[in-house]
Amino acid sequence: MVPVPLPLPVAVIGAYLLGSVPVAVLVARAHGFDPRAVGDRNPGFWNMKERLGGRAAAPVFAGDMLKGALAALLALWASGGHTAGSGAVSGASTVPVYLAVAAAMAGHAWPVFAGFRGGRSILTFAGGFAVVCPPAFLLGLAVLVGTALAARSFAIGARAGVFALPLLQLPFAPVAHVAGTGALMCLIGLRFGQAARTARRPS
Repeated sequence: MVPVPLPLPVAVIGAYLLGSVPVAVLVARAHGFDPRAVGDRNPGFWNMKERLGGRAAAPVFAGDMLKGALAALLALWASGGHTAGSGAVSGASTVPVYLAVAAAMAGHAWPVFAGFRGGRSILTFAGGFAVVCPPAFLLGLAVLVGTALAARSFAIGARAGVFALPLLQLPFAPVAHVAGTGALMCLIGLRFGQAARTARRPS
């Protein structure tokens, strides 16, 4: 992969702007409502699925994952495309890709294009992780499907698949990279905590 003359700050800012595209808000607007004013007020796939059903909410699922994946690919391209034999990011590409995924997640959580009122960043994280460590991502999908079938719940399967990702990454990447994945997941926890505090405030 040939690098392009794109400074790291530019790639990170571009990743944040990608993350800031309010996919759920745009899809909901086409159906005449604002997801931040209904249900759990989260502009993400789950709230949209409750309002519209899985098929109509599918563009939100795909779009939110694509934001993370494109942000990671942008940084991977700009940093020279360093990957290990498994396809996991490595060497000089590691920090840029992790920073870009974090920026895209921040953009999803606090989007400049939607009044800084965003979602939880889970799907954006998942899309970015698909670039960070493709084999672990595929194993995570297997965990998701297996757990969902066993529990007869896609929601439970999705949680199992996401929380398993750091462990599934260990065979393919150094511990420092796994720690980086844990740090990205802490951003999700931060956003959940912020949402919980907001929900407790008197209206």
